[in-house]
Amino acid sequence: MDKLLAKHQSLTHTENVRVASHTQRQDGEWVRHTLMLEGVDMPFVFKRTKPYQSLKGARVNLTYYPVTETVAGMEFEQMKVVRIKRA
Repeated sequence: MDKLLAKHQSLTHTENVRVASHTQRQDGEWVRHTLMLEGVDMPFVFKRTKPYQSLKGARVNLTYYPVTETVAGMEFEQMKVVRIKRA
């Protein structure tokens, strides 16, 4: 993990945070996951090829970076998850 953080300055690593909500929806061939963490107003998103077990209420370790997504001409900030693991 330290090598990854040293190589990419925009990455942030957070440990032992509780997931307030976890939604999954089909996005083409991928399943798009959106997490909301307790005390954070920013969505955390990642994609997988298969559905994932519900993470609601679980504690997780995340590695992520900020991105901006444009939907219907409006820009939304969110966090793109690179690595997620149950704590």
